[in-house]
Amino acid sequence: MKTINFLILIINLAVFCFHPNSSYSQTGQDSIYVDENKLVVVKKHNGVTYVGKILSQDAREVLIETIDLGQVVIPKHEIEEIKDIEPGELSSSMEYIGREVFATRYFISTNGLPIEKGDSYVQWNVFGPDIQIGVAKNFGIGIMTSWLGIPIIGSAKYSIPLSDNLNLGVGTLLGTGSWASPDFGIALPFAALTYGNRTRNLTFSGGYGAVFNDYASSERALFSVAGMAKVSKKISLVFDSFIMPPDGNSSGFALLIPGLRLQTESDKAFQFGFAAIVIEGEAFPLPIPMVQWYRML
Repeated sequence: MKTINFLILIINLAVFCFHPNSSYSQTGQDSIYVDENKLVVVKKHNGVTYVGKILSQDAREVLIETIDLGQVVIPKHEIEEIKDIEPGELSSSMEYIGREVFATRYFISTNGLPIEKGDSYVQWNVFGPDIQIGVAKNFGIGIMTSWLGIPIIGSAKYSIPLSDNLNLGVGTLLGTGSWASPDFGIALPFAALTYGNRTRNLTFSGGYGAVFNDYASSERALFSVAGMAKVSKKISLVFDSFIMPPDGNSSGFALLIPGLRLQTESDKAFQFGFAAIVIEGEAFPLPIPMVQWYRML
């Protein structure tokens, strides 16, 4: 009986160690389970990245089957992070370009993508700051103003994932003339439908805005078409628009803003573009460029 039990134990150990589908290295208690079918990016402290599938890893090193170099062994102490590749984070040439950390904003409009819980960033504009904070899953709030504190506008947005590449954002902007004109106010409930991910997306949004004070008020429908495409690790193409259609005796207009976003660091970006106003079918360029700086907080 003891002999039979001993043989069963030996067979089990052999199956565990030599089974071809096993993803454990044979280094005892230091071995770590890995999924060989998952594509990951390994980033070293010196900024070098490797894209591929991890074949094995333990407490000392990682063996990765890279796309361009074949198998590479990386000592654990040289690795800054290992993370899964998300959709859109690889270029057509299989180069890792990463996700756009400021993907929830264009120039002036937002989209249906959620700001991550716990994340926050500031968009420094020539005219003033715009701060956005992720306070809960799929929910963020923000505040924007000028350098004089006129006006002060608060924002809130809740994002609803409809599918892997489709997100709906619903929210509102509420503002006041603050200390200079406390009786002045604005309100703009809106919805934004975004197709795509954090590296490439297209957004259609619309809302109904109201401007009021103690003496009068006016309301207008507002629309926007915007999008972005990350074309390399540091460069994204960005397009934004602000469209007010004609309403009765009031003529409409459109503000069009194409531009570039440069990812200077992992938590910083610089964005610039040249805007044009379209009135009654004629376009007039604005002489002052749109210049913005993004910083994670």
